[in-house]
Amino acid sequence: MIRVGIVALTWAAAIAAAVATTGVSPHWLFAALPLALLGLLGAWDLLQRRHSVLRNYPVLGHARFLLERIRPELQQYFIERNYDGRPFDRDVRSIVYERAKGTDAEEPYGTERDVYQPGYEFLVPSMAPCAVPETPPRVRIGGPDCTRPYDMALLNVSAMSFGSLSANAILALNGGAAAGNFAHDTGEGGLSEYHLRPGGDLIWEIGTGYFGCRTEDGDFDAAEFADKAAHDHVKCVSLKLSQGAKPGIGGVLPGAKVNAEIARVRDVREGRTVVSPPYHRVFSTPRELVRFIARMRELSGGKPAGFKLCVGSRRQFLAVCKAMLDEGTSPDFIVVDGAEGGTGAAPLEFADHVGAPLTEGLITVHNALVGAGLRDRVRIGASGKIATGADLVKRMVQGADYGNAARAMMFAVGCIQAQRCHTNTCPTGVTTQDPRRARALDVRDKTPRVQRFQEATVASALQIMASMGVTDPAELRPHMLRQRIDPYTERSYEELYEWLAPGQLLAEPPASWAADWNAADPDRFTV
Repeated sequence: MIRVGIVALTWAAAIAAAVATTGVSPHWLFAALPLALLGLLGAWDLLQRRHSVLRNYPVLGHARFLLERIRPELQQYFIERNYDGRPFDRDVRSIVYERAKGTDAEEPYGTERDVYQPGYEFLVPSMAPCAVPETPPRVRIGGPDCTRPYDMALLNVSAMSFGSLSANAILALNGGAAAGNFAHDTGEGGLSEYHLRPGGDLIWEIGTGYFGCRTEDGDFDAAEFADKAAHDHVKCVSLKLSQGAKPGIGGVLPGAKVNAEIARVRDVREGRTVVSPPYHRVFSTPRELVRFIARMRELSGGKPAGFKLCVGSRRQFLAVCKAMLDEGTSPDFIVVDGAEGGTGAAPLEFADHVGAPLTEGLITVHNALVGAGLRDRVRIGASGKIATGADLVKRMVQGADYGNAARAMMFAVGCIQAQRCHTNTCPTGVTTQDPRRARALDVRDKTPRVQRFQEATVASALQIMASMGVTDPAELRPHMLRQRIDPYTERSYEELYEWLAPGQLLAEPPASWAADWNAADPDRFTV
């Protein structure tokens, strides 16, 4: 397209020169312009060697590239049904938009989903429903070693970094969190002024790059961490081990994107490519991990400290549980990120094939902590495609105490699922550092949308729970969620999965857990 524009300008200049020198009417020249442009474009296509399609089908071949470019939009708006889009279908996107705007999120005429399709899940209503609580319950985060516990909302903003998201998006998300009294995870990109300015509660997350608390050579800077963690808006501190979209690998921020502001927030050099390694320098064994979490809690002045991971090896997580028992200390919370999560870009093979989905991840972590007698000390957060009240209730049935949402919060501030997050060309200004594009996101308009979405989603979850006969998430049980196995059979989660009793791994591990429990070593991550 750029080539066509250059040719057009050249041709226009030639026409102007011909008119000026000969005085001949330019009408016939302008009439010939389209044909000349097509001819020049066809000649270019025949001579270029990059695209075989254009060499065989000059001019016409460009239609293929144009349609390919707008394929996601065509698919999303004109082809896919309301309930079968990916990553989020139209029904889910619509309910988020409607709740964010404060409009009705109700549909007439019944469900469009095939309720006899294998995999369909449903929550079990009670014949004796109860009243919806007037005040949403909160989850106390803080074990016996925590001196400054925090009461977490049932739904919060999941980890998204400044740099991945625009300044305006961060301002709107944190402003919504401040208005709605829920928490906002900073992501691993550092603690920026845009996280702090609106006054919302923060979970400060650090990753393998230790952005915002790193030394010149990339090590963890304890003094800088302690200084920033002391900020009143920082309510919890979190260590990211892995994330759902790309567990087990690091990241690269190209130098072209590292402007002065991002360099200052991340403690890196402006214009230099920043590499986040796949591994941490602060620990190499389960025992060292547990000790470092305790150190983070101490450096933060007693605030809750925890970690986030996408679950892989059950044996390795059991090794962490053994380290907790040996050391006599534990994280205050663990956030489980499902393989279906992820707001930014990731290699397709990792997004599609590496890491446990949230259901298996949650159940593994919950059971391991219960079996090791640690569940009452550690709260579990769930992160991965939580967008509706039903999503939240299902995750709490599966073992979570609270939920975090990333992409749903992006929808609330205007994301249209264009899936251009990694290109810096986000059409709504959410995932870009381009000032012209970012200004499209009006902070004053989007801030209340975040607050309204979170409030309405939690209210929906409480309404669903009340219909099930419970008023507190702690009353939810695995038998309250059922899944269809085939058109004729459905089973409850109590039947589909094994659930350990408190302390069962310490007393007599069941046969299905015994091998992993016996092989788990608190002094090394055994595969």
